Amino acid sequence: MTHNATPQQHLVILTGASRGMGRAMAEQLLARPGHALICISRNSSAELAASPAGAGSTLSQWEHDLGDASSAAARLSGWLQAVDPGRYASATLINNAGVIARPAPLSDADAADLARALRVGLEAPMLLASAFLKATQGWQPTRRKVLNISSGLGRNAMASQAPYCAAKAGMDHFSRALALEEAPLAHGARVVSLAPGVIDTDMQIELRGGDPAKFPDRERFTRMQSEGMLATPAAAAARVLAYLDRADFGSQPVADVRDA
Repeated sequence: MTHNATPQQHLVILTGASRGMGRAMAEQLLARPGHALICISRNSSAELAASPAGAGSTLSQWEHDLGDASSAAARLSGWLQAVDPGRYASATLINNAGVIARPAPLSDADAADLARALRVGLEAPMLLASAFLKATQGWQPTRRKVLNISSGLGRNAMASQAPYCAAKAGMDHFSRALALEEAPLAHGARVVSLAPGVIDTDMQIELRGGDPAKFPDRERFTRMQSEGMLATPAAAAARVLAYLDRADFGSQPVADVRDA
């Protein structure tokens, strides 16, 4: 038990919070009491800034392009090292940001699109997780979690989406390795790479707008929308946060939000 003048907060660092499921997660976390939310996105969100906050909850929006994640990781590291860890009952990193390249075979892909998809989708989560874990490793007894937002495409390949599939498969496997590293530590972080299901976001719009000659699965995504199979960002966010709150979070380092 600490003896702070103010009640302890739950610290959450969330990437990709300016739109889609990321913004929905940020809004729902901010509405909870006693949360300190740091959102890292390329652009700030006016909608998020205007969202109601629960008692004792705070919001900071950091503008960083995660295509160059080293500066974001350095800022996070410096900030975490400068704060009093006694302020926080828990500390959680949610790596949500991702980029889907123009649907196309690898032989027809743009080199800059490929590099960006891997930098945002895999390099940034690894750099941020490294900075987070290193800076908070002495935060005892603060509970620490790393939640990586993965995808079914990291586990089931799809033509014309090689960079996104590769980034998410890499996220799954680095989460497995990270979980092994943290498991034997006295106050190790719990780590999960979680597939959130199929969500009605801008990413889905990009997939439905792909050239059918280069993206053979386009019709599948069009059908999922027309048949009402896509979850809203708010509903998907609620399911992800419910999974994050589970008592057994971390027992399976690679999971699906639909797991029992």
